[in-house]
Amino acid sequence: MSLKSMSCMAVAVALVSSASAEIVCGWSITTAFPTGAGNVPTGTTYTVGAGDLGVQSAGSELKSVHALAAATYTSPSGNGSTYGFSSNNWSIGDYYEARCSTLGYSDIYLSWDQTRSATGPSSFELIMSTDGGANFSTILASYTVLQSGGGGAPATWSTTVYQSMYTTSLSVAAADNASQVIFRFRSLVTTAAAGSGRVDNVTISSGAIPAPGAIALLGLAGLAAHRRRR
Repeated sequence: MSLKSMSCMAVAVALVSSASAEIVCGWSITTAFPTGAGNVPTGTTYTVGAGDLGVQSAGSELKSVHALAAATYTSPSGNGSTYGFSSNNWSIGDYYEARCSTLGYSDIYLSWDQTRSATGPSSFELIMSTDGGANFSTILASYTVLQSGGGGAPATWSTTVYQSMYTTSLSVAAADNASQVIFRFRSLVTTAAAGSGRVDNVTISSGAIPAPGAIALLGLAGLAAHRRRR
């Protein structure tokens, strides 16, 4: 390992330690989706599968669900990472869903990055279930998603620069010690067919909520540790 890599890891680990947080499961979207004529995923659902971060990543899942079979799923740049999870053809009730086990963990908090295109879905709600999806409770009744780039948007998602203004983190005590917790980021609006929404760096963690600037490094440290174990 180079001196530069060791220094970056030292900073990341120090921030993780100071935040007293541990990633239970998380998705940094490490693999590009299929591309090319006839290969781009379409349909009512698409999953990136189990998380690439966290101690409980086995059996976890991040997916998108749409009412329209015309929905297309792509992996453009993330928020300071190589890939994000994007889809279009949004209807009211369509959602991104993250699920994993939090058994043995308390002080659960959820963190995610979210953005949209100029005509993408701008209003969402966050709901949660701990009984396999039979019942959901409302965590956030409504929140606004910022546009990425253009039209007076505050910043643009890119592979190299992390923009903290697109990150939301909040404590969810009801998600503590659950055999399975399901979070849905559900659209409250219908958009034009080409209007897209995008998420990245979705993490379910245990401990104190770190400052926004430290959240990306939490994922970096977890990913580096995961790679060393492989």
